[in-house]
Amino acid sequence: MTGDTPWNDRMPWVPGNRWDRVAHLEPQPPRVSVIVTHYAQPAELARTLKALRRQDHPRNRLEIIVADDGSPEAPAVPEGVLLVRQEDRGFRAAAARNLGAAAASGDVLCFLDADTSPEPEYVRRISRLPALLSEAVTVGRRRHADFAGVPAQIPVEECGPARELPEPAWLRDAYQRSQNLLLADDRSYRYVISAVVACSRSFFDEVGGFDETFSSYGGEDWEWAHRCWQAGAVLAHVPDAVAWHDGPDWAGRGDSEREAEGNRQSIQLVTKIPVDGSAARGLLPAMPDIEVRVPVTTTAAAFVCADSLLAALPRAAVVMAPVPDAAALRADPRVRSAVTEDPRVRVELEHPVVVLRPDALSDALAVLGEGDVGRVHLRSAEGVPLGSATSRRARARSTRWSTRSGHAETTRVIEGMHVLRAEPSVEAWLGAWGGAPRFL
Repeated sequence: MTGDTPWNDRMPWVPGNRWDRVAHLEPQPPRVSVIVTHYAQPAELARTLKALRRQDHPRNRLEIIVADDGSPEAPAVPEGVLLVRQEDRGFRAAAARNLGAAAASGDVLCFLDADTSPEPEYVRRISRLPALLSEAVTVGRRRHADFAGVPAQIPVEECGPARELPEPAWLRDAYQRSQNLLLADDRSYRYVISAVVACSRSFFDEVGGFDETFSSYGGEDWEWAHRCWQAGAVLAHVPDAVAWHDGPDWAGRGDSEREAEGNRQSIQLVTKIPVDGSAARGLLPAMPDIEVRVPVTTTAAAFVCADSLLAALPRAAVVMAPVPDAAALRADPRVRSAVTEDPRVRVELEHPVVVLRPDALSDALAVLGEGDVGRVHLRSAEGVPLGSATSRRARARSTRWSTRSGHAETTRVIEGMHVLRAEPSVEAWLGAWGGAPRFL
């Protein structure tokens, strides 16, 4: 680890995604606002509210809010539970959660769905990390059971195991592989489930709430979790924070319905999560995934540099100030004269370069999608410094905590990436003949 501030467990942040560094700490019980999203599920809501009344978190530190998504009839809530409602304009769980958050007064926000009833330790366990680390986003364990015909007053920790349904294997296996998200990366947003998630109030406000353009089932939690990760979130799965969902997993639906819903979600998320595995493979994203800033020397060097970079990184934007007066450069919208985005990865080159091995460059930048490394120093095989690359996640945390120690820095030698001479042979580059001596 390199940086300018040593870390200790009294600090309000941890390096990388290392929530395990504070595993031995217990905070003073925080004030928690539990926001229960509801639509026309009175029996399920009754069970969840009874379960919340049985929490071992101090009662005077617990606020319960039901956020109703325009049910035909207002849900009945007991005294002491706040009800907020919005009109029925289709499935708007994202807006309902935001409505509940706006009414909340807690330091930690805990989101539950009306059909997901927590065990007595749930609130205390899922709120522990957000109370210690303002950047923590915790996700509990959602188990499944068939509660049909079961009276709401029977504790879920008693009737749930007796009527348990299969748990999603893909989710269970992902938590196991990632050591409960300790080894999180740019793709770990897929394991954050909004029915059992918590974060600090301050981080929720800073990142922004759920995206209200989502107006049908699913996807809004993944977009929000991805945005949180990019803003520096510390992701953690808390397996002993258990809540029971009434009914099977989404995968329990019919094949045609499941496939259609999955396709709709994937297409909507393409423009919002431009990382490998989520982004389109050929279509350009609305926001470039990578931005490369290139110092301009000659038009020929600018041309070869931009062309080789974009061949290696098709979803990137190349920034030159100014863009040389060459039609081929000015015609490509990925070549720009001004920095206008906050890309996931920003590369600042010290010289115009040629990239002869695209895989070597993309592999070096891939480390920035992991939880620990925030800056990569790039060198050529000849030992020449080429520049550096930083992740949005590291930049956000550096700004928040005024230190670069929140992430590790590393140096990578990029085979096949070289500093260009002032007048490289464009003809040789285009014709792919003559080799590196024509450019260096």
